[in-house]
Amino acid sequence: MKIIAFYLPQFHEIEENNNWWGKGFTEWTNVKKSKKVWKEQYQPKEPLDDNYYDLHNVETLKWQCSLAIKYGLHGFCFYHYWFAGKLLLQAPMEMLLENPDININYCVSWANEPWARTWDGKDKEILINQEYGDQEDWIEHFNYLLPFFMDNRYIKINNMPVVVIYKSSSIEKCKEMMDCWNKLAIAQGFKSIYFVKTLREKKEDTRQLPFCSCVEFEPARTLHNQGNWLLTYERIRRRVINVINKIFSTDYPLNRIKQFREIANKSIKFKAGSGTFGGVFVGWDNTPRRGNAATYITEASKQEFESYLLEKIEITKNYYNTEYLFVNAWNEWCEGTYLEPDKKNKYKYLEIIQKCLSNYKNGKDKVGL
Repeated sequence: MKIIAFYLPQFHEIEENNNWWGKGFTEWTNVKKSKKVWKEQYQPKEPLDDNYYDLHNVETLKWQCSLAIKYGLHGFCFYHYWFAGKLLLQAPMEMLLENPDININYCVSWANEPWARTWDGKDKEILINQEYGDQEDWIEHFNYLLPFFMDNRYIKINNMPVVVIYKSSSIEKCKEMMDCWNKLAIAQGFKSIYFVKTLREKKEDTRQLPFCSCVEFEPARTLHNQGNWLLTYERIRRRVINVINKIFSTDYPLNRIKQFREIANKSIKFKAGSGTFGGVFVGWDNTPRRGNAATYITEASKQEFESYLLEKIEITKNYYNTEYLFVNAWNEWCEGTYLEPDKKNKYKYLEIIQKCLSNYKNGKDKVGL
């Protein structure tokens, strides 16, 4: 089983974020100023040894990769931001390419959403829009990624570089773009591109597109695909509480607390088709970004996360018949789903991954949630 962690590169300063959010902004800015919305929350999250690292420093990247390998991860899936030729947050991945001595496997997930002030791409105040262009832009985009594809560390399946697309439904000419990339890849000696569709929305992209596989993106996939009655109830509840807050100048949380065990069990039961890459999450708490509108899933106990991970390894191997499992995430500190050590949990989640991989390899029984 090969475990890959999604990797957020927004831990270094860039000009655009300075202009949008203030000088010196990185992901740590919101992490540090976060406050509790619920009494039992662990907020603000604090990295172990106050390691508020800067991803402009190659030593940070070396530390991350060494830590991931030590605990058995196969590699990282870097979020890749491309806006019709405009790149954002590309420094860590480019630094990795420039340092072939760093021993980590990797691939990219094209996070093809507009950037907005609400962090979810739905706000009317768009910071940078997502445009897809035509063949000229597709070729330019492919040519940027080609040196990474050629890297021996880049993850390939049957001589096909793995490229995850976050939201294919937003790309009007998606098939034409994918066909173009496949032709370009073949011309470079690859069999084609191994395109992977992200499973996260309730309404999937049903077009006949040349995807080779799908990946479960948790917990969004499970949260978005709950029963219509529950989604409707939660939507009405948010609106009612929002009105109460405005009338009485209160600040009640808009969402109910969700238990890790509850969401993990739903994630296990909600299976996709054969050939899918499995997906797990560590937790979820986007309070640093959303305040009292946050979605908060309680932290998993050691047994809960171990049981969940073992079950998903089993499903991935024997139901999906694949060998890749994606973890959300390596370092999503503002969304409360990260494997990196913090002051409260230390190396807990990495240790559980290491134990689960060892148990699975040795054929030990899994523990139920």
